[in-house]
Amino acid sequence: MLLGETIGVALGALRANKLRSFLTMLGVVIGVGAVIAVVALGRGAQESVNARISALGTTLLSVSPGQIFAPGGVSSGSDRAVMKVADAQALAASAGPSVAAVEPEMQKQLQVQYLNTNTNTSVLGTTANYLDVRKYTIANGKMFTEGDDKASRRVAVLGAAIPDNLGVPAATLVGQNVRIGGFLFEVIGVMASKGNAGGFGNPDDQVLVPITTAQFRLFGNDRLRQIGVLAASEAEIPQAMAEIQRILRREHRLRVGIPDDFQIRNQADFLNTLGETTQIFTFLLSGIAAVSLLVGGIGIMNIMLVSVTERTREIGVRKALGATPKNILLQFLIEAVVLCLLGGVGGIMFGWLGALALAKFGNFNTSVAPSSILLAFFFSGFVGILFGVWPARRAANLDPIQSLRYE
Repeated sequence: MLLGETIGVALGALRANKLRSFLTMLGVVIGVGAVIAVVALGRGAQESVNARISALGTTLLSVSPGQIFAPGGVSSGSDRAVMKVADAQALAASAGPSVAAVEPEMQKQLQVQYLNTNTNTSVLGTTANYLDVRKYTIANGKMFTEGDDKASRRVAVLGAAIPDNLGVPAATLVGQNVRIGGFLFEVIGVMASKGNAGGFGNPDDQVLVPITTAQFRLFGNDRLRQIGVLAASEAEIPQAMAEIQRILRREHRLRVGIPDDFQIRNQADFLNTLGETTQIFTFLLSGIAAVSLLVGGIGIMNIMLVSVTERTREIGVRKALGATPKNILLQFLIEAVVLCLLGGVGGIMFGWLGALALAKFGNFNTSVAPSSILLAFFFSGFVGILFGVWPARRAANLDPIQSLRYE
């Protein structure tokens, strides 16, 4: 029998049972669609992280408090070391030419109120060079100065999300007074948007105030959350990290043999850590989604076995008319593969629309990769072959005399 005739018979059998064929491939549609949507979500999160890290600059180093170790190198549990404003001042005063800028940060969640509206946000006490170190720009107004910092003036620069949270245009807020933690502050500027970080925090949802104002008026302490250090160039990052380590160990009076009670990380470290975390979650969720594809394949095998039983007499007639076991095997295998491939096409459309819906209605960053579409399509074909072989072999091995007698 010619191959074209075999394919025609297989497709005719599928058309004769349209509803059953549709319900059978529905499992493959859901499985392929779920895998594509999940991979698009993970890929979008990875691209968002990459963009966020790139926006911060490749020469930015972050110094944060580390674990406290007792003499002998024994950890004291969950206690964290204390990093103070004096540490940042020592870095700024003693670091060599490999360090271009030092920017300390103290942070606390406080309520920001304007007239009868309010929002809870992150308030950062920092220095006037925050914009240069963190690669922000001002959209309205201006940044506070070193003079404002030295005088502990109550001035504030808002992140781009704060005016939206308060329901007031950004230009309107400049020059107005807002209440932060119960104290009145004059808004002197609003920063341009950095964009949401795709599930890793919103860099626009923050308020900047001079660090001395935060230290003596808002927070009541000099503890830092972290210190941002800008290396002079990418080539001088190792030298800058060594300078930071030397100065902070001296400031913290750490003897030889005692581990550092602080952490120094560059943007590559953040990128690798977040990238690995995103990849692990993507693989995990993809594996869960692939289970539905496996279930769909089992469903196809089950229906094909039922079809073989129902069409036993037809198989006997075809064998009596000269069809070989190879023809019968090929016919049923084509039916299974076509069901899976049609399900794969439907799943690709379902996954693509699902990724668009997540981006539009869920505010997630998604990115559908052409490679994932091709992989899903070929994998659905593989599922058809894998789960169609057994029913096809069973049909091919039927005895023609026994098949003709089957009722």
